Amino acid sequence: MCRSIKQLRRPEHDVSEAEIQAAALQYVRKISGYRKPTRANSAAFDLAVAEVAAATQRLLVGINAFGE
Repeated sequence: MCRSIKQLRRPEHDVSEAEIQAAALQYVRKISGYRKPTRANSAAFDLAVAEVAAATQRLLVGINAFGE
C-alpha cells in the first residue's frame, strides 16, 4: 500500500516538514480514495492529513530520525 510514499527515516539528511506533509497527504488520499475531497468532506480530509503528519513527526522524533 502507498508505494509512492518514500521512506522518511534516512540517516543521510534531516526530514523536512514538507516531506512529512506530503507523505501524510499521499497516505490520506490512498485511504480515502479521494485525490481532492468534495467540499462536504474537505474538513475531515484536512484534519486527517494534519493528524497523520503530527503522528509521523512524533514517530520520527521518538525514534530519533531527526538530525542523525
